[in-house]
Amino acid sequence: MSKVKYDADKGGYQAHLIFKSVLIYLGLIILTLICLIPIWILIVNATRTTDQIIQDGVSLIPSTHLIQNIKTLYTNDLFTPFYDALTGLKNSLIIAGSCCALTVFFSGLTAYGLVVYDFRAKGPMFTFILAVMMVPTQVTAVGFMNMLVDMDLLDSYIPLIIPSIAAPAIVFFMRQYMLSSFPLDIIEAARIDGCSEFRTFLTISIPMMKPAFAVQAIFAFIQKWNDYYNQSLVLVSGKKEQLTMPMIVQKVISIDRNADYGANYAAIFLSIIPVVLIYLFLSKFIIAGVAAGGVKE
Repeated sequence: MSKVKYDADKGGYQAHLIFKSVLIYLGLIILTLICLIPIWILIVNATRTTDQIIQDGVSLIPSTHLIQNIKTLYTNDLFTPFYDALTGLKNSLIIAGSCCALTVFFSGLTAYGLVVYDFRAKGPMFTFILAVMMVPTQVTAVGFMNMLVDMDLLDSYIPLIIPSIAAPAIVFFMRQYMLSSFPLDIIEAARIDGCSEFRTFLTISIPMMKPAFAVQAIFAFIQKWNDYYNQSLVLVSGKKEQLTMPMIVQKVISIDRNADYGANYAAIFLSIIPVVLIYLFLSKFIIAGVAAGGVKE
């Protein structure tokens, strides 16, 4: 009887695990569809004409007008004064790439200092970083603009790139990652071997923090790529050769006279290609970062 009861309990437990796994996978599939369907609809609409979008509504089947919509962006008199995808991609890549590199490097360096070194102001400094993280960008916009006018830095990429050195949110996540999975014994061993502090960070800490760097690089790149607010605030002249992709897309979709929805979706589609490529290239590090950050020795 005890063996029969044991087998029944074991079978019921296995059935419970299977049911739980099915529910988890079902939930993950639903979340995946919620994330991917809007992107797919955007791609599909980029291949359709304005009449198809208006008359047929939402469709999941691509059409054959993508090249035509892209040509419209370059030939229609409503778009030609400002639209140049290659120039916009180049400008956005310069800004987003530079900001991403500075943000990740200096945030990792700051987090490294807060974790590795013990000093009296360590706690207050981290508290100050958290306080800065809670201040919205819009609050400082007036003072920021006054400073740019005084320094004659309007219509320049410098104010869009240099401030990215200070990224309190990324410092916070880097610090939490290091607290959970960064072995300080290796730093002590490097010091004993005579390695300098900065070289230790470059040659030992960065390779060990590669998952965290990759994840935060994705977030930083996407944030700066989509940063229409600051770009429109600084690049006030609106010169065609200075426009970034968010500014170009905003100009395209803001045209309400004889709106061409196919061209609008094509412009948005072209603007997200670099972001998707960056994500696909670095996404493998997200799982590695989560797995490494979830274990503390």
